[in-house]
Amino acid sequence: MLIYGRNPVTEALREGRVEEVLLAHGVEEAFARQLRALAEQAGVQVRQAPRIELDQLAGTTAHQGVLAEAEELSWSAPQAIWDLAEQRGEAPLLVLLDGITDPRNFGAIVRSAEVLGAHGVVVEERRSAPLSAVVAKTAAGATAHLPLVQVKNLPRFIEEIKAQNVWVYGAAGEAAQPLERTDLSGPVALVVGSEGDGLRRLVRERCDGLVSIPVRGQVQSLNASVAAGILIYEAARRR
Repeated sequence: MLIYGRNPVTEALREGRVEEVLLAHGVEEAFARQLRALAEQAGVQVRQAPRIELDQLAGTTAHQGVLAEAEELSWSAPQAIWDLAEQRGEAPLLVLLDGITDPRNFGAIVRSAEVLGAHGVVVEERRSAPLSAVVAKTAAGATAHLPLVQVKNLPRFIEEIKAQNVWVYGAAGEAAQPLERTDLSGPVALVVGSEGDGLRRLVRERCDGLVSIPVRGQVQSLNASVAAGILIYEAARRR
């Protein structure tokens, strides 16, 4: 697959997933030197090209002057989440996405989850944006460090993790229970639904509780990625 953006390409080089790098003419020398050093360590060729060539290949001008041909992003096995939590000596913190089909929202949530210390992001096979260059770019390299898991049935997966003593809380604007009064200190999964429809009925019914983020303005809803970031931060802060 083609990936673009400085952080995604840099992380892919460090992970050994890159086959070739294209660097636009005119990119500042400090970044070019850093990129070439990483590419040399990985045994990868760096080819300079006109910026318009990168525009055409990426289908956007937002590539930050670098593009790479890399191995496809792949989903992790669910066990990777538990392994990461055990490796860190922490109670598992999962982020479950129900119907996040916008790749930029998906990527932004992955970035927040990785930065704030979650152990994995879980999506349902038919109700999620696919792993793509846009997701990788928006996630700013976080896809290389965080387990991303795809399951066939999210409600069933919720039942499975509840059996492992994970408390599951769904985000719902109308919920009476505010986020700050919710115990997020132990093993927790936070469920975020789509902006248009929120959580599906089957997902809501399987949550241990629904929580809301208090808002003060006239607009009564948050962007899904922003809401996810607040939820993850609050859970991380309690730890």
